[in-house]
Amino acid sequence: MNKIEQLQAIFDDSSRIVFFTGAGVSTESGIPDFRSVDGLYNMKYKYPPEEIISNSFFWSNPEEFYRFYRDKMIIRGVKPNPAHLKMAEFEKAGKALGVVTQNIDGLHTAAGSVNVSELHGTTYKNHCTKCGKYYSLEDILDMDNVPRCSCGAIIKPDVVLYEEPLDEATIYQAIDMISRADCLVITGTSLVVYPAASYIRYFHGKHLVIINKSQTHMDSMAELAIYDSVGKVMSQIEVR
Repeated sequence: MNKIEQLQAIFDDSSRIVFFTGAGVSTESGIPDFRSVDGLYNMKYKYPPEEIISNSFFWSNPEEFYRFYRDKMIIRGVKPNPAHLKMAEFEKAGKALGVVTQNIDGLHTAAGSVNVSELHGTTYKNHCTKCGKYYSLEDILDMDNVPRCSCGAIIKPDVVLYEEPLDEATIYQAIDMISRADCLVITGTSLVVYPAASYIRYFHGKHLVIINKSQTHMDSMAELAIYDSVGKVMSQIEVR
């Protein structure tokens, strides 16, 4: 039995699958992996990316923050790839509890997944920092420079920046799904981003699967590890 056949057998044996996804799932849709970029951004920006997308930088230099944010973190015209679509198909069929993702691109929702815990937030939602009024991504794109609310205050993306804690309700949802899963599929992540990666410890189910292009520190604990493109692997799987 090859690894695809093994994976199919695991899926067939599972009824409460949870997909834990990282940047590697979205790179196949044309979204660059932020962590894989070395010094490229420094050639164009005065500050390193990690500093720009921090909470303190947002407040001290919102102009430079939004210049970087619009240029590098809002990716237009991207669509869900076979990995996103297959995960949504599993949920629709009642075989999956949902998705826990570190990605902020909204592609799981666009693919049709309903139960999505976006640990690091999403670029698709924005709120006024004073009155809390909601603004869509389209609203932000229609505004020049630093987006401001009708009340005059700065609008902030619902993306978890450096120096900020993760949303407690989202954490609870993610842990709840992982703890109830009988199969956890870790895909497209090297499991080095914390605290997100730490939630894996709440899994006590039957099948642990890792699909990633490179090795992770969890591989020895997995029933099956496949080192390949997530989209390529998932497109060979049937939901049944």
